[in-house]
Amino acid sequence: MLNPDVSGSAHPAALGPSTTAVHAGEARQKPGFSITDPIFASSTYTFRDTQSIIDFIEQKQPREEYGRYGNPGERVVEDKLAAIEGGESGVLFASGMAALVGLLMAHLNAGEEIVFFDECYHRSREFCRKHLTRFGVTFREVPTCDYAAMEAAITPRTKFIVSESPTNPHLSVVDIGRFAEIGRRHGVLSLIDATLCTPYNLRPLESGVDFVLHSATKYLGGHNDLLAGVVIGGQEKLEPVRHLRGIMGGVNSPHNAYLLERGLKTLALRMERHNANGLAVAQFLESHPRVERVLYPGLESHPYHALAVRTMRGFGGLVTFFVKDADWRQTARVIDSVKIPRIGPSLGGVESLIEQPLVMSYWNYSPTERATFRIPDNMIRLACGIEDSADLIADLSAALDCAR
Repeated sequence: MLNPDVSGSAHPAALGPSTTAVHAGEARQKPGFSITDPIFASSTYTFRDTQSIIDFIEQKQPREEYGRYGNPGERVVEDKLAAIEGGESGVLFASGMAALVGLLMAHLNAGEEIVFFDECYHRSREFCRKHLTRFGVTFREVPTCDYAAMEAAITPRTKFIVSESPTNPHLSVVDIGRFAEIGRRHGVLSLIDATLCTPYNLRPLESGVDFVLHSATKYLGGHNDLLAGVVIGGQEKLEPVRHLRGIMGGVNSPHNAYLLERGLKTLALRMERHNANGLAVAQFLESHPRVERVLYPGLESHPYHALAVRTMRGFGGLVTFFVKDADWRQTARVIDSVKIPRIGPSLGGVESLIEQPLVMSYWNYSPTERATFRIPDNMIRLACGIEDSADLIADLSAALDCAR
């Protein structure tokens, strides 16, 4: 929760996003009188005597017992993330995928169903299709932003509806309020993976969804130096998730928790630059003769631009574009020609990253499967970092020209 010395716990909304990111969740006076939270590099936490163990168990005292169940630094980060997102509670995991798996496994039973919008991370799809189904859970996909199709797919056995927003790599923007209302009306839990927008650009809980998920590896950590994931929502609904995490052991390390807390303090500043770079690069690409089409919610040409403008503070640093009349080899030459973005997966760090989804994520899929998932040969995904936008644009211009 917010520290009363910082903002007053009754009025967290009065603080701006940067003040919240810097101070929320932290004690004003810390161990050793340090301004930063220390790293608790311990697997075990000791008790004074037998009675103190009994008091801990019976009184549910807020302290640690064993590293698989929690860490003092982890608790600070969870409280900070919950405050930034506007939720009651958060559960930190070792990665974004661990967070998704932990949430679904904690709430799904054999015979129940889950409905996804189909523009989703391919590993999320793989987990649901290949693994949840082994435990008797049905997985359904419907076209993204087709709310009638999603509602029609819900049955009395449906437990979850799930979507990203914006989606990756197509950057479709979901009407979060409409999505949440479908879940409420049918008594179904709703989950939004908001990794691409971050709490700085959008806070889905305010529109009524039950859970928000982030791969904190991306923008929240912000420096391409850690793996983490988090689920944020109501405390009661997250208790079984936290309990299962303690059984499964999908916790993060004390050092990663420290790095994530440090990264979160500059979230608002970094997102301002990511948003500015993404828009500038998208506008440049849309005007370039070698570019067939650009997907970026900040462009007026984007099919969900009006919704994005109405609901989002900014549009992020991820830009997807298509090289005109190019096969996969010609597209790869553009990627191989850039000098500033590094070639690799992921996004949201201070360094720009670029990739060809066909090669990076869908190389082992058949042409029919790639067509189904709308991953053409000439698609490029650029995750703009915080470099100077003029330098990124000049680099892209040179790469597009020399790779003809």
